[in-house]
Amino acid sequence: MTSTPQQIWDEMRSGNERFVAGSPQHPHQDVDRRHELAAGQTPHAALFGCADSRLAAEIIFDQGLGDLFVVRNAGQVNSDSVIGSLEYAVAVLGVPLIVVLGHDACGAVGAAIESTSIDAPALPPHIWHQIAPIVPAVRRVLRATPGTTAETVDAEQVGREHLRDTVAELVHSSEVISQAIAEGRLAIVGANYRLAEGTAVPDVVVGAVTL
Repeated sequence: MTSTPQQIWDEMRSGNERFVAGSPQHPHQDVDRRHELAAGQTPHAALFGCADSRLAAEIIFDQGLGDLFVVRNAGQVNSDSVIGSLEYAVAVLGVPLIVVLGHDACGAVGAAIESTSIDAPALPPHIWHQIAPIVPAVRRVLRATPGTTAETVDAEQVGREHLRDTVAELVHSSEVISQAIAEGRLAIVGANYRLAEGTAVPDVVVGAVTL
């Protein structure tokens, strides 16, 4: 029986609640599960998150081997490889849910903010290429709050704006993803992870999921 996007989000939310409460079940982490998966994978969700070492997806959502198809990079920035990987999760593996996971105190967001300062030092080219897609969110927040500078801007607000941009771009850039959403087979939940609390707080939803 195929699970709905709502059922999978409810399951992941319950797993996060167990993690926050300090009572994780650590499912699907034994030898039998490892052997079971040797023949193939059927993950029930894809997760695109920041590469920050504190965002271990399976731990945060109390999942195990074979449960999540995980794609990560610094600042959860879209790229051809990210979109291609998520399309594979949707079109080939049949996942009904993509979770896009940002977080507070994100180094990539901080670097993007700092880069807008007049006297910002030049960054190595590959690092600049990675954080450049976050800069529009920085400038949007700066414009919306007159008098704010790179030194005083609300980094969490910038992170939320970037999260929403990331979700919107996924839908806009991928016909595979947008069509699956239109057909009700897929939903995307964008959430922010709070490092101190351990909670994954949903911020934006595309598709048939009620928070």
